Amino acid sequence: MKRLLAGLLPAVLVVAACGGGGQAESGGEAKEVTLTLNWYPYGEHAPFYYGVKQGIFDKHGIKLKIQAGQGSGKTVTATGAGQTDFGWADTSALATAVEQGVPARSIGVFLQTTPASVQFFAEKNIKKPEDLKGKSVATTAGDALTKTFPAFLKQNGMQESDVSIQNIDPAGKMAAVISGRTDVLLGFASDQGPTIKEKSGKDVGYLRFSEFGLNYFSNGLLTSKTMLQKDPELVRKMVAATQEAWAAAEKAPEAAAESMKGAAEQLPSPTVVLEQFKTTLTLLHTDATKGKAPGVNTAEDWKKTIDTFQRTGIIGKASEPSAYWEESVAPKG
Repeated sequence: MKRLLAGLLPAVLVVAACGGGGQAESGGEAKEVTLTLNWYPYGEHAPFYYGVKQGIFDKHGIKLKIQAGQGSGKTVTATGAGQTDFGWADTSALATAVEQGVPARSIGVFLQTTPASVQFFAEKNIKKPEDLKGKSVATTAGDALTKTFPAFLKQNGMQESDVSIQNIDPAGKMAAVISGRTDVLLGFASDQGPTIKEKSGKDVGYLRFSEFGLNYFSNGLLTSKTMLQKDPELVRKMVAATQEAWAAAEKAPEAAAESMKGAAEQLPSPTVVLEQFKTTLTLLHTDATKGKAPGVNTAEDWKKTIDTFQRTGIIGKASEPSAYWEESVAPKG
């Protein structure tokens, strides 16, 4: 697998995130650790940049290097192959990859309500999934929604042949909708929508999967089985630092969004970044985890997500949560 993936990550934009002094709380030198995102940086990722800026990762002995991603599917595969120490990706992509034998494991899902959505200009008067019939849909091969959109259609009595799928590179999806080349795009409500609204000056509408019968765990932290076996202590440090960074960012959303300044050329405006992050904060919990720290999962919620994936055809067979989630190192609290 490593040979097949050679060169995957070097082609990905690397975002350097420099912390305070690079010294761990214990006095030793912090260890350089790579984290590959699900996508180019946007507001959802603010806690990682804020955690670096506030010295949270350094405190836990981690010098964090943040890399842009090219879709959750690629991030999961690269993480399983050891081309990045940790990944940030959608749970549907993880479940699909695990079923295919990719040795990756979740170590805590943070977005426990999916932001997956169909996005379009409100003027198109799309109110329900059935209104998508005959519409052109912009998507990107390799991202999480290429798997979950067919499940969304199936859940709502439709099939892929009811729409016209157009595979477009990540940067081109928003342009396709703004120019009218496609009617809608698939994306996260916490990502593209606010940018489209700012660029076009038009209101954006959403069909959120979670509001039309398809909710499931979304983005979270993952690593490889090799890393879990080789350096479980580093995994625990990364989990603890990530949880602390998210908790800190949740209390200071404006400062967290501001910490992303200069993260990437593709970064949206400060106003959009803040809106994206505030939307992300509405996705952190299920009924079972309300009041708990970010990233805390329950086995019962995992079972519900796995059953949803199996029922909708995202995976062929439902396995126990331990097949996807390493509870022993997952966030507590």
